[in-house]
Amino acid sequence: MRILISNDDGVAAPGLAALHAALADYAECTVIAPDQDKSGASSSLTLDRPLHPTTLPNGYISLNGTPTDCVHLGLNGLLPQVADLVVSGINLGANLGDDVLYSGTVAAALEGRFLARPAFAFSLLSRLPDNLPTAAYFARKLVEAHEQLDLPPRTVLNVNIPNLPLEHIRGIQLTRLGHRARAAAPVKVVNPRGKEGYWISVAGDAEDGGPGTDFHAVMQGYVSVTPLQLDRTFADGFNSLQPWLEGLL
Repeated sequence: MRILISNDDGVAAPGLAALHAALADYAECTVIAPDQDKSGASSSLTLDRPLHPTTLPNGYISLNGTPTDCVHLGLNGLLPQVADLVVSGINLGANLGDDVLYSGTVAAALEGRFLARPAFAFSLLSRLPDNLPTAAYFARKLVEAHEQLDLPPRTVLNVNIPNLPLEHIRGIQLTRLGHRARAAAPVKVVNPRGKEGYWISVAGDAEDGGPGTDFHAVMQGYVSVTPLQLDRTFADGFNSLQPWLEGLL
């Protein structure tokens, strides 16, 4: 069993080390991660310059690219053997609801969609590493049990772990993605030379966060597991779109 591990917080992130430690005695693990924080990189690929892998003293491979670059190279020739499974994280910060559109953590897992087994993206609901052992515990439990899963190809499991000690976790819930309200406006700044710039503001609060959603589960103290697929086709829209298109001819 070979696992490719990546993240978007960067190769030196504590969550990456915690995930690797949790899985290292379960499978043959290879870490390929960005050389710096690439949060919010989504599924971007680097196409304007070459990528240079560097093997660090701890055996991790650092790459001057995005999370998707890391997994793409790992599955397409950088490694002598192709991995069986892709696992991403442990992200310091939630990836709930609409966050999955921007998340480099989820994007790294999505790039593993070509493999036969489902990929995992793990996130802890905190910017601090205090409860990383809780997240690492559930990462191990879920990955260990993945061979019993019967899921269609190109499925990713997005897992969010509450920022709680292990003994305070109430269980695991299967959830759907909730939705956030619109984000706050970008924050305008002016540098000492008068040049204007903007900081992207914080994500909006949960707007659709009721029972059954990932937002609700983690707020109630449960680990949230949400199955994701890349196909975003809105099949129900065909009924209204077909006559609309025919009317244009």
